[in-house]
Amino acid sequence: MDLSVAVTPLYAASMAWEQRALARRAEALGPSAADYVAPDTRTSLAMGALSLTTPITAYLASYAVPFRTGSGRGRSGRIGQVILGVTVAAVAATTIADVVAARADVATVAGRRAKAKAHRVAAVGGVAAVAATGLALTATAGWLGSGKRLWAKGKRRDLGAGAVAWTAAMVGWDFAYYLNHRLQHEVRGMWAIHVPHHSSERYNLSTALRQPVAGAFGVFVPYGVMSRFGVRPNLVETSRALNLIYQYWIHTDTVRTLGPAEEVLNTPSHHRVHHGRNKRYIDRNHAGILIIWDRLLGTFQREQPDEAVIYGLTKNVESYNPWTVSTHEYRDIFRDVAASANWRDRLGFVLRSPGWAYARRAELDSLAAATA
Repeated sequence: MDLSVAVTPLYAASMAWEQRALARRAEALGPSAADYVAPDTRTSLAMGALSLTTPITAYLASYAVPFRTGSGRGRSGRIGQVILGVTVAAVAATTIADVVAARADVATVAGRRAKAKAHRVAAVGGVAAVAATGLALTATAGWLGSGKRLWAKGKRRDLGAGAVAWTAAMVGWDFAYYLNHRLQHEVRGMWAIHVPHHSSERYNLSTALRQPVAGAFGVFVPYGVMSRFGVRPNLVETSRALNLIYQYWIHTDTVRTLGPAEEVLNTPSHHRVHHGRNKRYIDRNHAGILIIWDRLLGTFQREQPDEAVIYGLTKNVESYNPWTVSTHEYRDIFRDVAASANWRDRLGFVLRSPGWAYARRAELDSLAAATA
């Protein structure tokens, strides 16, 4: 069994203890954003259970890798060919529709009709192209970064199971996690995968379990690359589980500081900052276990005693429905892509930062209102 799942009794016991501790604190000091609220907690627990389907989604993704299209690939190859075909056809149809819309003579009825029809074609084609390309890229990245595949080439450098191998596995996983986590905050298409974890306006141990169902699609820095250099896949997998377990306990408000350890480790204080929507705190402290990555790469922010963390999103979901929480950003991305009139905006709404996308959408809506 996955080690991070095997410790489920520990999750349950620690949440029960934290809930009682927070209830006592609320009686003495008043309520806080750390308190357990039944609908929010149910959503977090439900999403934690749903996230266990991640191995299934990862398998389905890798099964459709478009690179595996040669003879003898069977159904896998056919699925890859279909994805590539849909992508090429959608890009072509959308590009042609953009040209037709740009050249249509809106002074005539026929021209206005042609422009409107072209916009409809571009809306459907743009979304299809983005979705198919996203599936192809994530599936390909998953296949190329497969630990088993890379171990086949790296096992001749086997580092064994001693201290060096464990250090390489734990530190390597932690650094790759930092990079992937940072990308999930800086690239909107990846933010759509990760955003469910930040959707709660509460911060307690149950929030740690509010994991994305499609997390397997958000890995572009391959963890399996360590196996190419002699780290055994089982050590890599155990490092993943230990990293995830460590991150569970830092989702608490009951621990204020760890003293000198704050300089090296990711702590509850640092991770509270990460979950904040205060301007100062947004997109900071992406670390898993070691906060040194944030310090070295310019994304560190210390929790300020004069600025309490406000949890949630810059625009909160306002729903406890796990489906809505999991899919709202995808819906908004597809809406923005469908409403775009050129590839620069379509790609920007997927590949640029969430902040850029929200500002660009507001700009385009303002222009549309002014010309209406």
